[in-house]
Amino acid sequence: MKPKTIHPWELNEEEAVSLQRELAKKVIQQDQSHDITYVAGVDVAYSKQSDVLIAAVVILEAASLKLVESVTVEDRVHFPYIPGLFSFRELPPVIKAFEQIKIQPDLVICDGQGIAHPRRFGLASHLGVLLDIPTIGCGKTRLLGTYDEPGDSRGSHSPLIDNDEVVGHVLRTQDHIKPIFVSIGHKISLNAASAWILKLSPQYRLPETTRQADHLVKIALSRLNPS
Repeated sequence: MKPKTIHPWELNEEEAVSLQRELAKKVIQQDQSHDITYVAGVDVAYSKQSDVLIAAVVILEAASLKLVESVTVEDRVHFPYIPGLFSFRELPPVIKAFEQIKIQPDLVICDGQGIAHPRRFGLASHLGVLLDIPTIGCGKTRLLGTYDEPGDSRGSHSPLIDNDEVVGHVLRTQDHIKPIFVSIGHKISLNAASAWILKLSPQYRLPETTRQADHLVKIALSRLNPS
C-alpha cells in the first residue's frame, strides 16, 4: 500500500508548518460510503537507549476484531521533537510499514490527533491524506480545546471545542473510566468516527487497534533492548 500523495520529509519547522496548512485543505470531513471489512491500528514507540523508533501497523477484521496481519518497521528519528509536528517524526516509518502490508485496510485508527490540532492537521489527518484512506485520530490525552466532562456511562460523549469549532468528541468507552479524545482524520464524519471507536473498544478504554499496535511495538523494543 503506497502513498497517493508524496512530499519531502527533510523540512525545517517553518516548512513543516507551511506544508501542514496546505495539506489541511485536502482533509475530507464527511463519510465516504463503502463497506469496512478491515481496520488498521498504528502506533510508534521510541527506544530509551538510542534514537531508534519502532512503527507498527496491525490489521484486524472489523466484525470479529481478530488480528489478521501485522508489520513492524525499525527506523531512526530524523525530525526533532516539536509539539504539533509529531507526524514528521513518526509517519516516515509508518508509511514504510504500510508499504509492506498485504491486506489493505478500509479504515485506520491512529494513536494521536486528527483535526483536533492547531492547524487541523494532526498525524491521523496527515496519514489519511497521504494514503487517501479514511482515518480516525484517537488520543489518550487532549492536545487542545475545552470540553465538559461526559457522562459516566459507556458511549457518553461531549464536544471538544477550539476557537468555537467542534474539533472532536471526548468519548467514554467504558463505564467510569477516563474518556479518550476522538477526532476526524480524513474521509469520515465525527459521529461515525466516535461510533467506530466505541465498536472497537468492547472491553477496554482504548480500541483494540491501538492496543494491538501498542503491544507489537513494545515486543519489538524489548527484543531490541533486552533487559
